[in-house]
Amino acid sequence: MRTHLEILVMANGSVERFLGGSPLGVLVRLLFISLLVGAAMAFLGLSPRGLYEAGARFLRSLGNLGFGALEEVGQWLIGGALVVVPIWLLARLFAARR
Repeated sequence: MRTHLEILVMANGSVERFLGGSPLGVLVRLLFISLLVGAAMAFLGLSPRGLYEAGARFLRSLGNLGFGALEEVGQWLIGGALVVVPIWLLARLFAARR
């Protein structure tokens, strides 16, 4: 039978494995990346509210356009997947070698 401490240590290892590092380290990295992205958005004149409104307009236009828009979104999805999935796969393969 495992003690509470052993179960807690095992759970902590699972959390670190899921997060990709210690929770504090991941938090610091996310804060730094968020700061960089926020600065880039400000430089480009983008705001969270503007992005939200653009997304809402996009979804409304999907409803207004009908199935033709769904075909276009499907093409965007496939095109994006052609770029994202190989990069993700390579990242996972290189991470597994460490």
